[in-house]
Amino acid sequence: MPASSPPQHPFDQIHGVETSGLIAAGNLTTGHPNDAHVTAYYGVAPSILRTLIGLWRDTNPPHPIHHYTFVDIGAGKGRAMLVASELPFHQVIGIELNPSLADTAQLNLEHWRASHTVDSTAQPLAPIRLLEQDALTFDFPRAPTLAFLFHPFEAPVLKLLLRRIETQFAPRRGAPTPAFDLLYVNSECRAILDHHPAFTRLFLGPVAMSPEDHAADLAAIAQQKEYGSTGDEECAIYRLTGREKQPA
Repeated sequence: MPASSPPQHPFDQIHGVETSGLIAAGNLTTGHPNDAHVTAYYGVAPSILRTLIGLWRDTNPPHPIHHYTFVDIGAGKGRAMLVASELPFHQVIGIELNPSLADTAQLNLEHWRASHTVDSTAQPLAPIRLLEQDALTFDFPRAPTLAFLFHPFEAPVLKLLLRRIETQFAPRRGAPTPAFDLLYVNSECRAILDHHPAFTRLFLGPVAMSPEDHAADLAAIAQQKEYGSTGDEECAIYRLTGREKQPA
C-alpha cells in the first residue's frame, strides 16, 4: 500500500503551500560527497522562528533589521524563508542542495509571492530568492547577515561552513567588517560553535511552539518512531566577533 500523506501543517492550510512532512535523511541523498552528513527534512515551527528572531533583535545587533540579509542554509521546502520574508529584512535567500526539495521550495515561493500580491491586507514581503546550491560554495553577501540553521547537517559539514563564513567575513583593509549572526534551531552541534574562537554565544535555551504548532508537530511525529515532540526546540544565537589578536 502507498504511504499515507503527511498531516498538513496549519501554515500550509492557511497559505496554500506545501512545507509539511518529515523526510528521513536516507531519502534525501543526491550523490553529493556530504550525503552521509545530511539530517532529515522537517519544516521549522513558524512560532519558534518568529520568537527566535525576536530574541535576536533583543541582543542589540549592530544594525537595524532592514539592513540584514536572512540566509536560510538548508532551506528544504522553504518554510523558514516564507516566514522570514514577512519581516522587514533587506532580502531573504535560501540555499538548498537537494533538487526535489528545491523544486518544491521554488513552487512555494512563487505561490507565496502571487498570493501576497493579490491580497490587499497582506504585509509587504522582503525580496526573496532560492538557490539550488551547496552551502559550502555559497558566497555570502558582504553585508549584515543573519544566517539560519535548523540542524541541516552534522558536525563535519558545520565545521567547513564556519570556516567559509569566517574567511568570507574576515576584515579587509580599509573596509568595515560586515555583521554576521547565526540562529541555530535544534542546536545539536552547538559545542562546535561554543568552542569556536571567532563566535560568541548570545543565547541558549528552549523556545516553545505555539499550541497550534505543537499539535501539528505531534501529528507529524506520530507517523514515525525516530523522533519525539516536546513542544519546544533548543535554540542558540551566535555572533561572529572574530578571533583575538595573537601577541606579537
